[in-house]
Amino acid sequence: MAKDKSGYIIAAAFIGPGTITTASLAGANFGFHLVWALLFSIFATIILQDMAARLGAATGSGLAQAMKDTVSLRWLRSVFMLLIVGAIGIGNAAYESGNLTGAAIGLDAFINVGVAEWATVLGVLAIVLLYTGSYKWIENVLVCLVFVMAAVFLVTFIVAKPNIADMFSQAFSPQLSAKEITTILALIGTTIVPYNLFLHASLVANASRTRATDIAVNDSRAQSVRAISLGGLITLIVMATAMMAFFNSAATMDASNMGEQLKPVLGENAQWFFALGLFAAGLTSAITAPLAAAYAVCGALGLSDNLKGRAFRGVWFTIIVIGVLVAAMGYKPLPAILFAQATNGLLLPIIAVFLLVVMNKSSKLGAFKNSWISNVAGVFVVAVVIGLGLYKLISTFL
Repeated sequence: MAKDKSGYIIAAAFIGPGTITTASLAGANFGFHLVWALLFSIFATIILQDMAARLGAATGSGLAQAMKDTVSLRWLRSVFMLLIVGAIGIGNAAYESGNLTGAAIGLDAFINVGVAEWATVLGVLAIVLLYTGSYKWIENVLVCLVFVMAAVFLVTFIVAKPNIADMFSQAFSPQLSAKEITTILALIGTTIVPYNLFLHASLVANASRTRATDIAVNDSRAQSVRAISLGGLITLIVMATAMMAFFNSAATMDASNMGEQLKPVLGENAQWFFALGLFAAGLTSAITAPLAAAYAVCGALGLSDNLKGRAFRGVWFTIIVIGVLVAAMGYKPLPAILFAQATNGLLLPIIAVFLLVVMNKSSKLGAFKNSWISNVAGVFVVAVVIGLGLYKLISTFL
């Protein structure tokens, strides 16, 4: 594996339709009042991805395998395995439906045959690409499209001459109530993607087998910071353009007019360009999400993580099929994507707690075990996410 391949793949997984859709909805509905949730998410993602990268480089194994090795009690190990399989399976199935829905929305803007039909076609395409292994170069092309879209958002932001004073005023007036909690969890779920922890650890583990551990750790850390920081910046810019176009205006954002935020630069072509970016973002994530699930489940069950192995292929195939079925059931697209992101936010504490335990107990880590600073930061991240999840549950039933 190439020295820097994991950075590209994490970037592909990070920039999905959930990022674009959730940031747009957050900016349109709440302005910059929820920026605090995005900034927290970026900080938390850097902390957790750093742990996953160190784990993969130091142990040469993925996160799921490391969790199994850390637990000595057989019954507890079985519980952990079930939780890993269940959490990643459920989370990635929800995420996959959002990915396919987002990409399908983009294609349906060009050829109107229906979101459900396009989701099915894209699911079949993802299956073919993963099965043949030729998806990598296509993935890189689509990532380039996503970053071109990000550049257009940036130019739009500059040309639209935003009111910086209003943005800062809202950013320093954070909001947290039952009205915003789903969007807050969605922002967290689209930034701190649980399956990226499994994916990154496995990719770095494979890459580090031919390099010195300290070099592998330093490289993976640099890749993580670049990908996460860039992804966070893109999310912030998308939120800002949506805020300028929709917040405190008579217009309401929906699937048909999300591209309106790009009109200051692209004019009548804005909706088409937005659709192309949404398609690219959706297909890249529709490929990486089942791939990460396969690494996690095979690691938890002690199965081979060979890309051409029968079990490995069986896992990602199942995830894609479930995603297609959910996407094709006719749910409204924007709530489906938002729900997938919020689900990730609720599943995150389970994975983060396991990661913290492994990073303190694994005998293979040596000098790359968690420092007290990493532990404090990790506990803070977990506490905040658990608190927000409990707040959502309480506000739902009371």
